[in-house]
Amino acid sequence: MRVLVACEESQRVCMAFREKGHIAFSCDLKDCSGGFSQYHIKGDCWSVIENHSWDLIIAHPPCTYLSIVGAPNLVKNGVIDEVRYEKMLLARDFFMRFYNLNGVRLCIENPRPMKRCCLPPFSQSIQPFEFGDPYTKLTLLWLKGLPLLIGNNYSVNKRSAPGCVSWNLVHHDSENRSKTFYGIAKAMAEQWDF
Repeated sequence: MRVLVACEESQRVCMAFREKGHIAFSCDLKDCSGGFSQYHIKGDCWSVIENHSWDLIIAHPPCTYLSIVGAPNLVKNGVIDEVRYEKMLLARDFFMRFYNLNGVRLCIENPRPMKRCCLPPFSQSIQPFEFGDPYTKLTLLWLKGLPLLIGNNYSVNKRSAPGCVSWNLVHHDSENRSKTFYGIAKAMAEQWDF
């Protein structure tokens, strides 16, 4: 299977699929931090999508201007920050470009968006602890042609887990907060192994 992991510099999802024997590549505007530059395409993901055939695309579009966490920065003292609002619209259009892809299995991963973004309903909400990582960080998936992911940790509450800490409290920088957890990457590769 040919897999493109768009907007991924960490290569966690890419390498999980490679370990299962798939032809997988990460693609990002940044250099990869995963250590496998031979499987990383540095550049615009749209030219890669349009000029190649993919069986599965897993996209991690930037969430800085979409996430509900950024809502307080959008409206200050009752006034919308016009510059930030324009960036939110551009981020939404980028997200929707993935969502509107046809003829390919698709997963879009993002945190909970602001209502103002008007994104379509998500397919599934997951937590890292459901897949073996001892953290909480709500992650939403928009799926097309793919089954829901099944966690391997069934004994935990959907909202929290004993001994888990918030990933956002551990990592204050957006670069580390945006990396996919190993357990989730492994589950994607194992469960979407067509």
